[in-house]
Amino acid sequence: MKLNRKAIALTVAIALSHTAGLQAAQAAMIATDAVAVTAADAQMAARRAQVLETLNRADVAQALIEKGVDMDAARARVASLSDAEVTQLADQLDKAPAGASDILGVIVFIFVLLLITDILGFTKVFPFTRSLR
Repeated sequence: MKLNRKAIALTVAIALSHTAGLQAAQAAMIATDAVAVTAADAQMAARRAQVLETLNRADVAQALIEKGVDMDAARARVASLSDAEVTQLADQLDKAPAGASDILGVIVFIFVLLLITDILGFTKVFPFTRSLR
């Protein structure tokens, strides 16, 4: 009996000495801004960068300036597009042939998109539009 008590006491002492170094786990809420950027967010950032890169090309910029579009306003508009609009625009840019005639189509699409958002009152890029609001 005495041997059993000593064995149990020794086992308990060894078990307690090993658990003394463990830290307690804490469960807390993670803030939204602390969450890592997901793959979808990274893909959307790449798509937005692709559209801005196309907008910054010399031939595209020159064509937009000839149409009377302010480049800073166009960049701001691309930055304010929703994810779905950026995806649609980037897909059109991907499918467009390398010829200059289809770049004109993309430019017209951006112009029409800016015009529609001006008419709806979301922005004020063109001075000749009147907002519905």
